Amino acid sequence: MVTAIVHINAEVDRIPEVAETIAEIDGVSEVYSITGAYDLLAMVRVAEYEQVAEVIPGRINKVPGVLNTETHIAFRAYSKHDLDAAFSIGFPDAD
Repeated sequence: MVTAIVHINAEVDRIPEVAETIAEIDGVSEVYSITGAYDLLAMVRVAEYEQVAEVIPGRINKVPGVLNTETHIAFRAYSKHDLDAAFSIGFPDAD
């Protein structure tokens, strides 16, 4: 699994529509409206590195209202949420 964190600047009056459109793209797991230098943050999770190019420059950058993006690729996940999800695949809750 390849995880990319994409910071997005969008036209101010189109931020909600841009976020909703990006959230519908295959490979995008979440989109957040954020404060700071960027307007949105999208989490992209794909099976192979080559798919990053399909999702980000191929789809996200082409959404009307997207002005520019900055992408960061994650090396490892240390989130308890991610680790719990990885170890619980295919197993029912053991309560």
